[in-house]
Amino acid sequence: MLALATPAAAQEPAKVRVRLETSAGPILIAVDTKRAPATAKNFLAYVDDGRFDGVTFYRAARSKRTPGTGFVQGGIRTDARRILPPFPLEPTSKTGIRHLDATISMARGATPEAAGGNFFITVGPAPSMDARPGYPGYAAFGSVIGGMAAVKRILAVKTGGGFDAFRGQMILKPIRITRAVRLDGVKRPTKLPRMWLTGPKRAP
Repeated sequence: MLALATPAAAQEPAKVRVRLETSAGPILIAVDTKRAPATAKNFLAYVDDGRFDGVTFYRAARSKRTPGTGFVQGGIRTDARRILPPFPLEPTSKTGIRHLDATISMARGATPEAAGGNFFITVGPAPSMDARPGYPGYAAFGSVIGGMAAVKRILAVKTGGGFDAFRGQMILKPIRITRAVRLDGVKRPTKLPRMWLTGPKRAP
């Protein structure tokens, strides 16, 4: 009699859907785990841990050249209690995922490795965010497949404040992300401490 094989660890589907439940309406995202595995793994870890629950969309950057286009940015901002360890940048030149309309990508600081718990969604194509010689660009890792009307509502809200690249782009009444929910594959929480759930609450 043949012994039954031990089931291998469940692999992520090539596309994992995530629903962001926001005060502007639901947004459905398809995360590309095949072409951008490290970036997708990072984003899904935030989702599976609940690290995006209760954060906000806080930035709306509207194009001055092409009305109705730009990007919205959301995530943990600078909340160190929610942040996960950094990971190497997966540039568009490696993944082939370009910044087209409805692309989701990781926001980052001055260095390529500074991406973490903040992300942005494009409204209209944004080729300037793709990698090119001498410029690493940003790590696109999926696309919005439902709820772009909500994204456009966020892009259109009143903004102001901010400094340098953020000047005039901070959402005056940030759009709350009440919950981020994985719809495909197996939930994989990191089991790291959830410090934001203890102690005094911080303003979003």
